[in-house]
Amino acid sequence: MIRRTLLLAIVAIAGCGPVPGARSPGANVVAKNVITSDGVVVTSACVPTGPELCFNANDDNCNGIIDEGCGNATGVLQFMIAWGDSPADVDITVIDPNGSKVHKSNRSTGSGLQLERNCPEDGCHGQNTENVYFEGNEPPRGKYTVEVKLVDAHGAELPVRVHLSARVGNKTFAMDLALSPGQGQDKQGFSFEL
Repeated sequence: MIRRTLLLAIVAIAGCGPVPGARSPGANVVAKNVITSDGVVVTSACVPTGPELCFNANDDNCNGIIDEGCGNATGVLQFMIAWGDSPADVDITVIDPNGSKVHKSNRSTGSGLQLERNCPEDGCHGQNTENVYFEGNEPPRGKYTVEVKLVDAHGAELPVRVHLSARVGNKTFAMDLALSPGQGQDKQGFSFEL
């Protein structure tokens, strides 16, 4: 009886592995035609810096997930900004291929984009991050635009430094933004196509 139970357990465990030839979620989700705001440089090569750190909007361990283990939702699309303990109010907006926008006044779209956190209004306690993710495995194809805007500096030192990371499929890339009021420097970001 023990031998039969052990054999059934081994068969059950073996059946839980990956299916040969199956693709992981996001394997066919790839960013093309990435265009940034003037002066914004995309860092596409991930360089491991150690274990994952929270509230920095970065893929520190280069596993393709931004701030994992920190209580943030993720998906095959994820866009996260961080600006430390600055008193500034910074917002992220993501526009999907249908023209629907997810932002602080519209925290979800019919396509599956979700805004998880809006700082400082959500009680961020000096750990300012905002996180937008796609709920599902197959995001709509087409053009996406990610905008990061300085809403109010609230006396913060200018420019306000914001780190933006994006997960598209199994890859992450990042950029550093310097936001100041006026002369078009209050909003920066990027667009891409799926």
